[in-house]
Amino acid sequence: FAAKGADVSLITGPVSLSLEHQEITRFDVTSADEMYELCMSEKDDADIIVMAAAVADYKPAVQSVSKLKKSEVSIGIQLLPTQDILTGIGKTKKPGQIICGFALETDHEEENARKKLQSKNLDLIVLNSLQDQGAGFKTLTNKISIIFKNGQIQHFPVKPKREVAQDIIAAIISII
Repeated sequence: FAAKGADVSLITGPVSLSLEHQEITRFDVTSADEMYELCMSEKDDADIIVMAAAVADYKPAVQSVSKLKKSEVSIGIQLLPTQDILTGIGKTKKPGQIICGFALETDHEEENARKKLQSKNLDLIVLNSLQDQGAGFKTLTNKISIIFKNGQIQHFPVKPKREVAQDIIAAIISII
């Protein structure tokens, strides 16, 4: 989007990511709660929102202020669900705003992605596949399908991730 002249805000967790464009304003967060709060405060200024990944589905119920020393006793960690950022954005979507989400599914991929598209009030969802060689994480390539709110679906072959990004941008522009 920045290469096409858009002003882009990137809200990200701790990653080793360098920015290629001066049009990108980067916001770094360290927790799911920080990510939620910042996304909620920035969402109304955005015409297009692309939510590329879930932060985490759960967080520790208690955060230790100091290191937990090893002992002979087992300990358990209670987990609480995090706030769903994409659901929060979809519930408060303003007229004309376009929201794109992502789905990484391992079972009933298309069916689950379509459910997420509807339940989160998205305009389109990018379904990532882990079924094919060269798709998913830890590769320079990916294979996606884009499902639109009107039910239309576009399938793409395995290709470099930069080209995948162009396909996603083209899909979003097609509904503007």
